[in-house]
Amino acid sequence: MNRGGTALPGTATPRDETPRDETRPRGNTPLLGGTPTPGRTSPPDGTPTPGGTPTRGGPAVGRPPVGRPTAADPGHRLVAAPADGEDRATEAALRPKDLDGFIGQERVREQLDLVLRAARQRSATADHVLLSGAPGLGKTTLAMIIAAEMEAPLRITSGPAIQHPGELAAVLASLTGGEVLFLDEIHRMSRPAEEMLYLAMEDFRVDIVVGTGLEATAMSLELPPFTLVGATTRAGLLVPPLRDRFGFTAHMEFYEPAELERVIHRSARLLGVEIEPAGATEIAGRSRGTPRISNRLLRRVRDYAQVTADGVVTREIAAAALGVYEVDCRGLDRLDRAVLNALLKLFGGGPVGLATLAVAVGEERDTVEEVAEPFLVREGLLARTPRGRVATPAAWAHLGLAPPPEPSWVAPPGPHRNGDPDRRARPEGTPNGPPP
Repeated sequence: MNRGGTALPGTATPRDETPRDETRPRGNTPLLGGTPTPGRTSPPDGTPTPGGTPTRGGPAVGRPPVGRPTAADPGHRLVAAPADGEDRATEAALRPKDLDGFIGQERVREQLDLVLRAARQRSATADHVLLSGAPGLGKTTLAMIIAAEMEAPLRITSGPAIQHPGELAAVLASLTGGEVLFLDEIHRMSRPAEEMLYLAMEDFRVDIVVGTGLEATAMSLELPPFTLVGATTRAGLLVPPLRDRFGFTAHMEFYEPAELERVIHRSARLLGVEIEPAGATEIAGRSRGTPRISNRLLRRVRDYAQVTADGVVTREIAAAALGVYEVDCRGLDRLDRAVLNALLKLFGGGPVGLATLAVAVGEERDTVEEVAEPFLVREGLLARTPRGRVATPAAWAHLGLAPPPEPSWVAPPGPHRNGDPDRRARPEGTPNGPPP
């Protein structure tokens, strides 16, 4: 072989001697086949959007995505599991198509209706909209309704899928005039892409650099007017320059039981389920104030009523079905009760550190902090303190346990005497033990 790396006639390079793995994809060939279309970005779970193709963030064929619980996983939670397959199609069918059919969030609906009406009367695109709130309260549904009310196409992507300014530029460059871009989990977008979004939202322009080094050239790309709908579960992580560029911001509140009953009756009609008012009340009381959870519980109760009864959902049927799925009368599931049981029975109600509590229940620290704790705190069953997690009297009452008696006397702190930390300085005549 010569210095340039070109093989001489009749000789083989070392690379020719190595067997080539023909099953391994080469280059940037996606696992699911096909080339992702610039601007047609799908959600992080790899589900293709209309007109788009799966992205590299999607799961590989033949194995479940890493870190996502499956039905066979002991940690699978009925009230927090991601929708897939039939559940995803059913949820899409249950989504309201306009503001009149959207139940709950009265203040948000009224304000958003004014924004959209004014934009239609001016024949202009609507202002950018920021929706914040817990998962399952209807942020994605409102984004779809905005597109439908404005009679504009909808593009769906997510913050985790945009980690480079070039990816955001490809999405923005493919938008058409008046199109609605829904950016879910916008707070998880990378900072460089976020800074590019500032100019796109305000001036409908992006500045990009083509080439590197001395050959680099700055280009300004004009964009057609569009409406950005951002959704976030953690509004506090948005930097002020981004938050201030939204013309309308709304916070989604948890639903009241009466509102959830209306959601359940509407979903039951669409699913063809016969349900009594008492049955809807029972499901609503265990839905954690979230319409998405109420719809899932309704489908599971429907299955139970179909298999074990005549298909009619009554209060007794709903209670028995949710007992099978380990959802108690306050909406606590297996993980929630495991956290409370460990806190009360193993640590006497606390305080106990989050890492210790996670080890006690056999879960990851992030799972306990982000999945179980928010609902327990909102229900007044657990408190976060500087010393650790502490159970409230309501937690003891909910599990039917008696709280331990408080100590009748605690030695006051004082300076150490003779270097002995167990001997506290006390006034003259004070006994060493607790007073009689």
